[in-house]
Amino acid sequence: MVAPEVLARATALRQEIEQHNHAYYVLDAPTIPDAEYDRLFRELQALEADHPELAAPDSPTQRVGGKPLEGFAKVRHVVPMLSIRTETDTTAAGAHAFDALVRKKLDQLVRSGRLDAALAMPPIIYHAELKFDGLAVSLRYERGLLVQAATRGDGETGEDVTQNIRTIHAIPLRLKGEAPAVLEVRGEAYMRRADFERYNEMQRAAGKPLLVNPRNGAAGSIRQLDPKLCAQRPLAFFAYGLGEVQGWTDQPETHSGTLDALAAFGLPVCAERAICRGPDELAAFHDAIEARRNSLGFDIDGVVYKVDSLALQAALGFASREPNWAVAHKYPAQEALTVVEAIDVQVGRTGALTPVARLKPVFVGGVTVTSATLHNQDEIDRKDVRVGDTIIVRRAGDVIPEVVGILPERRPQPEPPRYRILDSHPVCPVCGSHVVRLDDEAAVRCTGGLYCAAQRKQALLHFASRRAMDIEGLGDKLVDQLVERSLVHSPADVYRLDPATLAALDRMGEKSAANLAAAIEASKATTLARFIYALGIRHVGETTAKDLARHFGRLDALITASRDDLLAVRDVGPIVAESIQQFFAEPHNLDVVQRLREAGVTWPETAGVQQSAGKLAGKTLVLTGTLPTLTRDVARDRIEAAGGKVAGSVSKKTDYVVAGAEAGSKLARARELGVTILDETALLALLADDQVAEQKNIDF
Repeated sequence: MVAPEVLARATALRQEIEQHNHAYYVLDAPTIPDAEYDRLFRELQALEADHPELAAPDSPTQRVGGKPLEGFAKVRHVVPMLSIRTETDTTAAGAHAFDALVRKKLDQLVRSGRLDAALAMPPIIYHAELKFDGLAVSLRYERGLLVQAATRGDGETGEDVTQNIRTIHAIPLRLKGEAPAVLEVRGEAYMRRADFERYNEMQRAAGKPLLVNPRNGAAGSIRQLDPKLCAQRPLAFFAYGLGEVQGWTDQPETHSGTLDALAAFGLPVCAERAICRGPDELAAFHDAIEARRNSLGFDIDGVVYKVDSLALQAALGFASREPNWAVAHKYPAQEALTVVEAIDVQVGRTGALTPVARLKPVFVGGVTVTSATLHNQDEIDRKDVRVGDTIIVRRAGDVIPEVVGILPERRPQPEPPRYRILDSHPVCPVCGSHVVRLDDEAAVRCTGGLYCAAQRKQALLHFASRRAMDIEGLGDKLVDQLVERSLVHSPADVYRLDPATLAALDRMGEKSAANLAAAIEASKATTLARFIYALGIRHVGETTAKDLARHFGRLDALITASRDDLLAVRDVGPIVAESIQQFFAEPHNLDVVQRLREAGVTWPETAGVQQSAGKLAGKTLVLTGTLPTLTRDVARDRIEAAGGKVAGSVSKKTDYVVAGAEAGSKLARARELGVTILDETALLALLADDQVAEQKNIDF
């Protein structure tokens, strides 16, 4: 039992330290010397060490970082973290274009009777703020306590980075005042320029690697698997919006009021923001910030305009995955002149050969640039970039800058030859497999997907994924070790791994090794559809793999299939057919497939069947929320067995949305577009006529 005076002292220390943290990291106005802060912090540490029962998740001592993580868990965003549209016209016309778009949509709403005309009277009131150059994160507070932090990810699902976010002193572990039951705060983790330079100076003095730029310093820090390493990086944070909210009875009616409320809760909110009436004031804000851009102390690449009224935001809604009520108004990218000294290629994880211009070093955008992406052959041809050319290189926060164009009057004479990727690299420079270019793609690709060292990690992770061979436990970090130690060169080598070899890997004990070995062994018994999908054939996703397995029944029949044979399969067009043929035409891939069979990977085979039409043939469905009895995978299988297609987002082409508990934005989008909404009972009734066909064909 902790004595009351000890508990009171610990509580007082925590409150005082957090007040000093807020003054130092948020207000940039320290109230005590560092030595006094350190004395208070050590006293609290000593109290908690002597009385472990005092430990609390919101204690300032918990910011130092926990144990290293095996990997980042996935977090599904209840309210998607969507991106906003970018206005690339960097003049005042960009602000006027956004205002015109907003007023046009509001006028449409008024004419349709869905909005009161008084609410849409110009000038529209906007909120203007900065577009920070860092990493977007979401902070989840429950009854004022920080319980989870996640990255944006793909907008629907991000990564759990709670331990790393807790090391950022600017982010309160507990909100001030009476907080809502649930408050998800969206914002940007970033690194101040001065902190970036100071950190790099320390790294340079210690002979350690330097950070490339503040943006990558922030993103790389948040995605460190060891929170203690993240704690060593000087990160900051600005809040700029909301995700899920529950129980906020006096929530403001405007975006600007929301930011004021977040600041009152103790969250850092950038002071560089303004209420603007109409496009002229937006453009003035854009110009004023541009004039002061270099003196801000942190990097931005534009400003953001948002309709201030939350009611109007809701009325305006979204177009695709971007809000109609917001836009990012960019600034001109930073550019410089230099010379192309050579053109190389880099083989990416998906097999794409990306041409890269090697440049005479030039200082641009705060860093020395020695290379720039040329993207693909089409871009090289369009810009007519050749070795020896003087080019304009642009850097706008990207790791690899891009070539904007050439100065033809400075081209060496006689003219250098045009560059052709397929001429210079008929085979992959990494593995020697054939290099091809599909008709519908700008990229040139290596065909040795199962064999190429550059694609090895990607191929292994895909092969082991849940919807493919489902080898539980074979994740990013283990794959990195297996490849880097040359233990695995292709998916077939996975089946030669034994528990002793696995136990010798970092962070792998005997029990974990035995569990992984058992999962590898269990994966040998699979289905033809899973195996086809696991091969990672370009353009062959899970649904197409199922269609191919149904149609051909046997792998050998697929391997030897002619173009016409492949085109007879549902949803397989010329591009997919060409991709499949090129994959199986590569001897390296056939060798890996043969070795997988020899390793004992098996599946049931049939004579194959023609694709039945099914009641849902040609229909597109979207699943959202949790159904009462059907898992997402079972519902997907039943829909596909009935000839339907399951999509990930709602559009005008969606026929049905199947909604369960906790359905989110997809359900709202369906209602907005007038798409038919089904519950599980209605879905089962719709599928009832296809139950016999389903039972016959679901065994793939």
